[in-house]
Order: sequence, then C-alpha cells, then structure tokens
Amino acid sequence: MAVRATVGSCSIFRSASSSASSPTLLPFRCCPCHFTTLQFRRLSKLGIRFPIFRSGKLAPGHGGGVQSTSVHSLVDSVMEELGALRRRRLVPAAAKVELTSSGGIVEDKLVSRTLQQGLLLEFKKDAERVLLAVAQKPDGKKNWMVSDQNGVTSSIKPQQITYIVPGVENFDHTEISEFIQKAQASSDPALLEFAWVELLEKNKRVTAEELAEMIFGSVEPLECYCAHLLLSEDEVYFTVLETKGSRSIYGPRPAVQVEELLRRKLAKEAAEKELQEFKQLLKSAKAMPLNAKPPKSSWLAEEKIRHKIESLEAYAIDACTNDDQRKTGGTILRTMGMVKTASSALNLLIDIGYFPVHMNLDLLKLNIRTDHSDEVIAAAEHLLSDSSDLDVIERRDLTHLKVYAIDVDEADELDDALSATRLQDGRIKIWIHVADATRFVQPGSIIDREAMRRGTSVFLPTATYPMFPEKLAMEGMSLQQGEICNAVTVSVVLHSDGSIAEYSVDNSIIKPTYMLTYESASELLHLNLQEEAELKILSEAATLRSIWRREQGAIDTATLEARIKVVNPEDPEPVINLYVENQADPAMRLVTEMMVLCGEVIATFGSRNNIPLPYRGQPQSNIDTSVYAHLPEGPVRSSALVKLMRAAEIDFRKPIRHGILGLPGYVQFTSPIRRYMDLLAHYQVKAFLAGESLPFSAGQLEGMASIVNMNVRVARRLFSSSLRYWILEYLRRQPKEKKYHALILRFIKDRIAAILLVEVGLQSSVWVSVGAQIGDEVLVRIEEAHPRDDVLLLKEVVI
Repeated sequence: MAVRATVGSCSIFRSASSSASSPTLLPFRCCPCHFTTLQFRRLSKLGIRFPIFRSGKLAPGHGGGVQSTSVHSLVDSVMEELGALRRRRLVPAAAKVELTSSGGIVEDKLVSRTLQQGLLLEFKKDAERVLLAVAQKPDGKKNWMVSDQNGVTSSIKPQQITYIVPGVENFDHTEISEFIQKAQASSDPALLEFAWVELLEKNKRVTAEELAEMIFGSVEPLECYCAHLLLSEDEVYFTVLETKGSRSIYGPRPAVQVEELLRRKLAKEAAEKELQEFKQLLKSAKAMPLNAKPPKSSWLAEEKIRHKIESLEAYAIDACTNDDQRKTGGTILRTMGMVKTASSALNLLIDIGYFPVHMNLDLLKLNIRTDHSDEVIAAAEHLLSDSSDLDVIERRDLTHLKVYAIDVDEADELDDALSATRLQDGRIKIWIHVADATRFVQPGSIIDREAMRRGTSVFLPTATYPMFPEKLAMEGMSLQQGEICNAVTVSVVLHSDGSIAEYSVDNSIIKPTYMLTYESASELLHLNLQEEAELKILSEAATLRSIWRREQGAIDTATLEARIKVVNPEDPEPVINLYVENQADPAMRLVTEMMVLCGEVIATFGSRNNIPLPYRGQPQSNIDTSVYAHLPEGPVRSSALVKLMRAAEIDFRKPIRHGILGLPGYVQFTSPIRRYMDLLAHYQVKAFLAGESLPFSAGQLEGMASIVNMNVRVARRLFSSSLRYWILEYLRRQPKEKKYHALILRFIKDRIAAILLVEVGLQSSVWVSVGAQIGDEVLVRIEEAHPRDDVLLLKEVVI
C-alpha cells in the first residue's frame, strides 16, 4: 500500500510492503526547487545539506527545459543527513527511553515523574484551555500550587497535568511566555509528517522525548516540549496508544486513515475559508445604509451562500430541519461574535437587509402558503376564460332587487349581499345572496384541492393570502357592484316575532347596487333616508331576529375589537391605521343577524332533505345570564359570559343545537370564497338543487373537516399574533404621556385586573388601586411596549 509523506510541501511515496532496509520508492514528482524558503530553513536548522542537482536527462513525460533528478538521491540524502545529525548531536536525555528492535515498549516509558518544586508542567485549566506553569509547593496531600503563564497562582489536581517538561529544574515562571514563543516558533507540523513516514515504515511507537530526538536531534527541554506540542495537537498522523499520568505513547496512524483525515482537514479548512468569506459579506451588508443593502435575491443566487443564509433563517424561526442547519446557523452566529439564540439570528438577518424590520416570523414558522403555484394559477386562468354556466337555466333573475354588500373597507373578497322588502301583509322578506364559487370550481379539481389544503383565506394587517388564486377570487367569484353576478340566494319570510315563516334556496343572478363599509351603512341608517327604505327594513329584521334568538337562549357576546391596516409593511416605520370595531354597531349587528339567519335556514334545509352538511353546534352550559345582569352590558358582561362557554362541535349527519346563537341548527354558508367548510356546504346544496348525487357522504365530510379545521386553527393563530404585534408596535410609537381609558373586565389576582383598552380594542392586565371594581373605567399609560418580545407593561394613572 502506498504511503504518502510530506517534507515541507514535497510528497514522498513509500511502499508499505517494502522492507525497512531497502524501501521501494515510487515516482517522485518534486525536486529541491519545489521546497519553499521556509522549508529549506527548517531543514537547514536540523543540519541537513542538500546535494546540488544539475541538469540531467529529461524525465519521461516532461517537456524540454524542465530539470529532473533521481528521487532516490533526494530522499536518501535527507535520510542520511538526519541520521548523521542524530549521531552528531546525541546529548544526555532528561528521561532516557528506548525502543526494542520489534517496536515494543520498554517498561520505563510510562514511569510517572515525581512532581517537585520548580518543575515546568502543562495542565488543563478547563475544557478549552491548556496552560504552562511552574510547580510552587504542595497543596494538601495530592494537589499542587502552580504559577501559570498569565502570572496566576492556583491549585491543581494531579489529573489536570498533561505533560511535565523533562530536564527542567527551578524554572522561573516569568520566563514561561518566552519559552512558549520559542516552542511555537519551532513546532513545524511538516517535521511531524516526516517522522510519521519513518515510524509507520518501521512499525514503531514513540514518546514526545523520542520524537524530539528523532526530528530535532536533541532531548533538551525546549525540543521535548516542541515534540509534545506537535503530538498533542496533531489530529492526522499520530494517535495516543497509552497514557499514564502525564506521559503518553503515540503510534502512527495507518496510511488509509491519514489520507482520510487529511481529506477531512482540507475540507474543514475550505469550509472555514468559506465561513470567513461569508462573515465578511455579513459585516459588509450590516455596514451599508438601509437603502443600499443587498436585495434578498442576491443572498440566494449562489448555492454556498444560500445554504448558509437559509440555515440562519431556520435558526431564527426555530425551524431547523436537521443537525447540519442547526450547526451551520450556530457557527455563523459564533463567528459573528453573537450568542447562539433565535433572536440573535433574527437581528442579524434584519441588520443585513435580508428580513424587513417587522418580519412576520409566525408566517414562516407556521409555513403559511402565501403564493399559488404556476399550475394552480394556470388552471384558474382557464376557468376564467370558460364562460359556461351549468346552472344558467335554473337561475332565478333577481336583478330587480336593490342589493347591499356591507363589509370592511379593505375587503377584497365579497361573498355576500342583502336585499329586503315588506310584503303586503306586513311581514318582512329578506334575500341573502351568497357568491356562487362552485360556478368555477368543482370537487376534486386542482383548484379545489389547493383550497382544501389552505382551508381559509388568511387576513393579516400587512397582507391577504386568499384561499383561491387572487384573480379567480376577485374577478370571477366575488360580487361586483353594478355587474351581473352568479349567486346562491336564501330567501326568508319572517313572522312578526322574528322566527322563520317560510324560506327557499335557489341559484340566482343579482346586480349589487351598493358596496358599503360598516361605517357608511351605519351612517345611512342614522340618516333614515326614505330612498334607502330597504336598508331600514333590514335593520328592523335584524332587531326582530336578535330579540327572538335571545328568547331562545342566545347569549350576546358583543365587544370591542381592533382592526389594523399597515401601509408599506416593508418599511422600517410603516404607516399603521388602527380601527376599533364595536360589534354592537347597528350595521355590524345587521350583517351578523342576517348571516346567522342564513345559517339557520341552510341547517333546516339540509335536515329536511337529509343532506350531510357541517352542522355546527355549541353546548350551552346552563348559563344563567341573570347572574351577570349587574355587570354593564357590552364588553364587561360579554367577557364574563365567554369564560363559561364550551367549545363548538360539528355533526355531519344532522343539526345540533347551537346554544350560544339560540338556534336548533346552524351551518356556515355565507363565505365560500374565504372558508373551505362553507364551500363544502355549497357543493352539497348545489348538487341537491341540480338533482344530482351528493359529492360527499357524512364520513367523507368529517375526514376533510379534520384537515381543514387544523389549518384554520393555524391561520387564526397567525392572525391573532400578527394583530397583537402591530397593536403593540402602534402603542410603542405613541407619546409616553398619552393616557388610555380601560374597562376592568375581571380580577386575575389581588389587585391585578384584566382590562380592555377602549381606544385600542386590546385586552391586557394592570395593577389597579384599591376600591376599583369590575366594570369600572380607569386611566392607564404605556410603560413599555416591545412587539417582538410580546411585552406590554401598563401603569394606572391615579388622578
């Protein structure tokens, strides 16, 4: 087997199977001109003199003008000179050791030296530091007091000692630093490689002193310590065979193992070089002005850089998929002089411009789908280009009705709209129009499968991520003002007490008249305009329904809720628009009551026709609302009641009572563009209206719902965390002296109260003065607001 050794940078190949006395040398690719000046100096220090090589015959395979010589002459010269050097420089060793002819170990190799005052020793200070010190005096039975290279005196245990420098007596500890410098200057790893070749060939083992004699021709203290440093720090050529106390015996590693270790070493050095280059990129990007930082795409263009930046990103969101990512991210942070934490990684990514200042980490952590694939978008484009409508013959023309679509001002997907009239007998008739999403999408299609994987549209203060491709949702499915739109219309006639007298469910076409925000709808109701009598009738119907539901046991949970729209969220200081919605607002109550009415009708329709649907219910825990009659109506009372409510349930075979809504059954049906469970209800109802087989059984619906509801919970969690982040960011920017009104909802412990910030619509906690009661209003101010750490500290303002 070929064994490679290097003297300086020259490679020597010996056959491991050759005898030690007459080694067979393979072709040698170097001549003395390949030695560096430093290598000549190293070997010259050993007393080696190289023969002068003159121009000879050209080596086979070499072009003209290239000098060549015999490898044998060079290597033999080196070996002869080293041998002669050892003979010339034989000196008494401080601890003489011998090798048997067979390479065996004689007994005195591992004899421990007796620790005495003045000896120079090396000891392990901790897991990472090894120091040189001078023994001063015993400290107890076994320990010794030592003075180390830093001038520090400490007590060490015998097992901490890693080497006792031989031939030293009464060493002055002030000279340790100079000793170390000389040792480090003389410790050339190239000499170790040469020694490995010879020892491997002869199958011999070696101590530090033997190696010193072999490569330096001396076993003086400095040379012995140099040899110890070479062996103890070596990770390639030698391995520890046996250790006793502070003395170790080393053996040369097999050639194959050395080759592998060298390969790893080179790979490690290359990786370290890459890391340092990446470090410089990071430092350079950090130093750039905000508007001049490299774009995110530049960090992803090259594979090596992309791997590191993606590892850092995974580290920042606690989402490392393997040990390599975790190790890479941690190494980068350590190299940058930062602690290995997710927040450090996040701050670094923000500093270099890879992440915006207000990066939504939960969006990454929860792996929310923000884009649709090209395949899904292409399928959506195809659907938009196809104008066919399978239900065109069956659709009722309701374009004569005045249609109100009421939603938040930034709504992109309009699922529902309302119409109303008063019949000749005085009863109210209501039409609830729901966008017909199934006009474009069918069960099992690529669009449907993608919508099911998402489960819901995701609405955040910074962006909306629709369940369907945006163009399909906005241009095809969504209701448009003044345009002919396909819908599924639920018409209801109410009794005078608000209960349902009659109903129908039909495919329809409508032409929305108004697109109103809640604010504008409330204003129109307040103005009580004669020309908007239909809106007034809708408000009257909502009041009747609310009264009727309360009589059936419904519980009012209206409160204040924050809504935020962030403009230019990529900016360090984006514009934050905060709105506080009062769910008791007339327009919001109107829309809520009509949506609940639609859900009741669909549940009744499904029950009478044995249609499997996602029937929603909520067990009522025998809540006696009169117990809370003393609490102010609104957020305070609602907060108390919500605490008593049980989780909602779903049955896919028959309606179940929804105690909170006061209904015998309820199905969500009014948001098929935004919620997949609503879309499933549309599939079932539409198939029944068409006289076709139902696409899903109750069991199939249940299986799909388990997946969908899991994704919906994730989306809700993301919405809640994002909303809270931006509320805290909004509060962080407010003047410190600003005061806020807060309603006391309940007491958590002692005088720590749960409160609702009225101007913000956010619940928090604060210590309040003695005497304050549930339902009272107090003034508070913001002490600290840290959105990234989710910290909000309030303090009561006592007047």
